[in-house]
Amino acid sequence: MKVTDLVGLALSRLGTGKLRTALTMLGIIIGVASVVALVSVAEGATAGISNQLQSLGTNLVTVSPGAVRTGATRGAAGSATTLTLADATALAGLADVQAVAPELTTNKLVVVGSQNETARVVGTTPGYLPVFAYQVWVGSFLSQSAVDNNLRVAVIGATTATNLSLTQASIGSTIDVGGLPFELIGILQPKGGTTTADDQVMIPLSTAHELLVGSNSVSAIGLSATSQDAINTVSAEITSTLEQRHGITNGVDDFSIATQAQLLGTVGNVSGVLTLLLAGIASISLLVGGIGIMNIMLVSVRERTREIGIRKAIGARGRDILSQFLVEALALSLAGGLIGIGVGVIASFGIGTYAGWGFIFNPATVAVAVGFSLIVGIVFGVWPASQAARLDPVIALRYE
Repeated sequence: MKVTDLVGLALSRLGTGKLRTALTMLGIIIGVASVVALVSVAEGATAGISNQLQSLGTNLVTVSPGAVRTGATRGAAGSATTLTLADATALAGLADVQAVAPELTTNKLVVVGSQNETARVVGTTPGYLPVFAYQVWVGSFLSQSAVDNNLRVAVIGATTATNLSLTQASIGSTIDVGGLPFELIGILQPKGGTTTADDQVMIPLSTAHELLVGSNSVSAIGLSATSQDAINTVSAEITSTLEQRHGITNGVDDFSIATQAQLLGTVGNVSGVLTLLLAGIASISLLVGGIGIMNIMLVSVRERTREIGIRKAIGARGRDILSQFLVEALALSLAGGLIGIGVGVIASFGIGTYAGWGFIFNPATVAVAVGFSLIVGIVFGVWPASQAARLDPVIALRYE
């Protein structure tokens, strides 16, 4: 028989029992929709996390001090005071470094009128703005003159401004940071996300050293590489420079380096595993749908035993019968797969819009879903089709 004849016959047979056909396809629809939607959710979540990491800085490399060791007890990472402003100045001279931002961080009570909150206070330099990809909403950022002259000026994040009811009109007013008066000179644009990047107060590094912390060390040094490709080179240059400055010859560094590329790579690996896990869970629904197709096709073979006997008696070959039932199974799975793709795309759009990462459509996922549904149709349709093809026409004609 021609393929067109087989398809037409399969569609006409499936059309005679619309309710049964719809219920049989339901398992495939749910399975394919689950695969498309869950993979889209995993990719969307990955994209959202990656965007947040990208917003933390441009080609960011962060140098942190090592840990304090008291006898046999090792403190937390970053608890040492091994990094200094002189180290930051030395790193600024590296060829592939675009900008440097030393940080000295502490937590202080910030008071504005009757409003107050304990905020993260960052003593830093003008390089903080480009290194961590901030933008000023109103006012200005810290200047080199403010750092050189230990000025009491402050720039606050968007969340801090909201918590303290500070607006554009507040520029030039006085805020108390750790019990000391500071002039508010700027408010930053919000970065968004779930990080604390918007809830902080930035003051000149020299002022933080003098008034708040009383130490010449820095808590961390942020650097911006000239390009994404230069990050590894910059990391190696930082290691070499700091080992030389700190007199380290045994390879046991008193600092650690973290790069944006490492974080993005970790997110990518985790998301890959998560995507496979979710797709595997959703594929169980496809297997259940395939079993449903097999059951219905076996019932169909039994119900149409006399029809098969008549067709064989008038010259139909076993492979014609096999092809007929196999095409019916394929039609069921393909139709269910296409409907499932539509349902999955709509679900992906709704979830992405609600979650905030937008609609992410991956054609490869759709292709895999269609291919998998066809495989399900073939695998679970072969046995019923072969059962029909092996029927003896004489016995089939006698079947009541």
